[in-house]
Amino acid sequence: MDKGYKRPTMRSRELRLNATDAERKLWAQLSARKVAGVRFNRQFPIGPLICDFVSRTAKLVIEVDGGQHAVDVEKDEARTAYLQSQGYQVIRFWNNDVLERIEGVVGEIERALADMPSPNPSRKREGDS
Repeated sequence: MDKGYKRPTMRSRELRLNATDAERKLWAQLSARKVAGVRFNRQFPIGPLICDFVSRTAKLVIEVDGGQHAVDVEKDEARTAYLQSQGYQVIRFWNNDVLERIEGVVGEIERALADMPSPNPSRKREGDS
């Protein structure tokens, strides 16, 4: 089946090896299920896009943006719209927020995770009234 794009695995690997200081700092907080017991992947492809951090089970994308994103707002809006069409919630943080107030950033991520519906809601068993 042709998806219309190639899975950007090599580019993901390159981005992981060349992470920004802000991405490294946030990854230190997100790795190994440190936030709400949720697993995140970094530089993870979703369709033709590569996202900074993704929890596939929680359907949450976290983007860490540098100054260039203030100029190219339409491109970020299009990325967000695509990811939302794939069922993901997207939250964005500026590099300086991650570098200067990591506790607040992690708190916002925890709140976003707590506000999300369970990915596997319990089903009512047959025969129960």
